[in-house]
Amino acid sequence: MSQTGTLAFIGAGNMAQAIIKGLIKQGFAASNITATDPDQAKLAQLQAEIGIQVTPDNHQACAQADTIVIAVKPQVMPEVMQHLGDAIDGQRHLIISIAAGVMASSMSNWLGKDTAIVRCMPNTPALVGKGASALYANEQTSDEQKTIAEQVLQAVGISIWVDDEGLIDTVTAVSGSGPAYYFLMMESMIAAAQGLGLSAEQAKALVLQTAAGAAEMAQTGYQSPAELRVAVTSPKGTTEAALNSFYADGYSDSVAKAMQAAFDRSQELAELFK
Repeated sequence: MSQTGTLAFIGAGNMAQAIIKGLIKQGFAASNITATDPDQAKLAQLQAEIGIQVTPDNHQACAQADTIVIAVKPQVMPEVMQHLGDAIDGQRHLIISIAAGVMASSMSNWLGKDTAIVRCMPNTPALVGKGASALYANEQTSDEQKTIAEQVLQAVGISIWVDDEGLIDTVTAVSGSGPAYYFLMMESMIAAAQGLGLSAEQAKALVLQTAAGAAEMAQTGYQSPAELRVAVTSPKGTTEAALNSFYADGYSDSVAKAMQAAFDRSQELAELFK
């Protein structure tokens, strides 16, 4: 991202802070970032900690910025966007929204004008720099603005583009909600390990390291997850016994049903925020 570009964050919650800190870590000038939030103590702490500019005035923040990151809760989006309408220059500003379930067309309607909008779905591992985000750009967004949006989200992990906004609902079911699926598996394995005799500390250490190691092996790209599963499953061995139990209980179907439920709920939320 050009160091002459300027960013405003409307909302300074955990995700916004993660992105801000990720950008600064990558060399973006803290003086070119402005954040707003109703919590003045939070803003003062951020300014003292990392040296960004802060203000309680959303309009002032937008006036100083080329790119505006909307990082507020979905239920307050209509009010926030309508209030920002007078401060947004449709020819100049890029809007990046991380609000779940809020469509780009709804944002344009609330602003009362056409402007470049990138809608994205980050996930909570962004808080530790391991996020996975999907981005969708409306037709007003230039290639240069898409590059800026990509660089902003890549400050906290990886990002992919989707051409169909409806696929954001799919992404929500995969990576948006996905961390919780893995947390549930970890939680269940830790409880089962304790049931088999390990202490809570022993169970946690082994389960978390196993999860981290398995993910790292899968990310090498040398073998697919399916190939890795086969490689670790000896015929008639302990792993095969465990996997056969999963299969008998309909594990794959349960995962598919859970992701479908997340997808359906994402679509319902999109309808609520139109």
